[in-house]
Amino acid sequence: MMMRDESQLEDYLQSYFGYPSFRMGQKEIINDVMKGKDVLGVLPTGSGKSICYQLPAMLLRGTTIVVSPLIALMIDQVKQLKANGFKSVVALNSFVSPVEKKKIYQQLAHYKLVYASPELLQNQVFLRYLDQIEISLFVVDEAHCISQWGHEFRPDYLKLSPLIERFHHPTVLALSATATRTIQADIIKALNVPHMVRHIYPIDRPNIAFSVKKVNDEKEKIDVIVNFVSHYRVPTLIYFSSRQLTEDFSFELSQRLSNRRIAFYHGGMDSVDRISIQQQFMNDQLDIICCTSAFGMGIDKNNIRLIIHYHMPSQLESYIQEVGRAGRDGQASVSILLYEKNDECLPKHIIENELPSEEELIFTFRMLNDFARRKEELPADEESLATLFQVSTVQWRFLYHQFAKHGMVDENVVLYDEENWQQAFQHIKQFQQQRLQHKKEKLTDMMAWIHEKDCLRKHLYKHFQSSYTEPADQCCSNCGFSLQAWKPPETIVHHSTTYYSENHWEDKLKKLLLIGDLHESK
Repeated sequence: MMMRDESQLEDYLQSYFGYPSFRMGQKEIINDVMKGKDVLGVLPTGSGKSICYQLPAMLLRGTTIVVSPLIALMIDQVKQLKANGFKSVVALNSFVSPVEKKKIYQQLAHYKLVYASPELLQNQVFLRYLDQIEISLFVVDEAHCISQWGHEFRPDYLKLSPLIERFHHPTVLALSATATRTIQADIIKALNVPHMVRHIYPIDRPNIAFSVKKVNDEKEKIDVIVNFVSHYRVPTLIYFSSRQLTEDFSFELSQRLSNRRIAFYHGGMDSVDRISIQQQFMNDQLDIICCTSAFGMGIDKNNIRLIIHYHMPSQLESYIQEVGRAGRDGQASVSILLYEKNDECLPKHIIENELPSEEELIFTFRMLNDFARRKEELPADEESLATLFQVSTVQWRFLYHQFAKHGMVDENVVLYDEENWQQAFQHIKQFQQQRLQHKKEKLTDMMAWIHEKDCLRKHLYKHFQSSYTEPADQCCSNCGFSLQAWKPPETIVHHSTTYYSENHWEDKLKKLLLIGDLHESK
């Protein structure tokens, strides 16, 4: 591993990125990474976590692998790096054709920085090419996904530890913006890197004001949002837990506010449409995005001013991640959460349906037993398996990971052992109950915060740190927050831009307006 003089790091930062100095925590993390130390870094949203691995990637001798959760995040970061003149970077995702992917595989050693999903890192063809290059740094970006997603949605996050061993233990860097002590421990355990140096910094954002507004019904929610966004033309995200509602509400809002440029975004949309919407928003060509939690992670847009939650998130970590997308330039921004009585029913319903019930668990065991008795392999397609076993794809991912973990399946082959299966059933049932209880406790914490009478800022961050920074502007709705006192700079609309030509932007957006992901309801 090539070492660099610590005093030169600012010079390299200026040379590669044009920044005169490091932000809080960046230099400390980079110093330890350059010394070959495994690091867990927790920094607030918008603090430039990507610099913590992008700069070392440019300075180290071999290749840096970045485990990244979302295609949009990869594309955005690669685009920025190439714009800065760093060409030896590539993102491997579903947009890359098989022919182009093979070409990239054959030239892997020429890349300094390779972005890949945890699922692709289980592909044996890709792994064989990775075996042939020197991997100096293994990065898990948005590392809280290991804990929040790994057990249910994306179990390949729990398979990163064998990869670290396979790659001869390169330096490991895990980064997150929301990691309680419990999540930190979960990350370290899952990666099996027990001696990680922890660089934990305050994650509170003093420039964001927090408001919880209680309403009587859905109609009042809609009226409140229309009133808010009609008074402020600022980049705005409105979060929903329902895919269908993102579409319905964006249409409703477009009808009532003809002078606002509005679109929807959710995990069930075509990937090309999602990327298109994201890029338009990044370029200030859209004012408002009605979205699910599928939108926003890794989006480096510094002038988002307003975050509205039509539906409450199921946990404080998700809320902090979503509101943290506002005000990355340090300017005063606002988060408004709308709460109607019994709003907690939707996240509770989603939580209960993420995991299989005991009856569904019994049924899957019976089905597996039939496959073992017939000595028949399981179908390879995940959706077909979910249909066959009468569970959702998310439930099937959870179950299959547990089956593999307990030695009941190997690839598509069912391995029957009566005693092992009896033990496995009890272990899986117990783990399912523990995860359900854990998620319900997270929802209880969210509800307690919504109904908090004391300072919302103080109680939002108490699970993550011992204190918080005094607000730069207004604090919260429990401390006298006034929307009327907020005077944000408004988006300037350049009507002359060719992007809004009749045959391009408007046509495409109309198609999107009139036509998956975590914590989304259909």
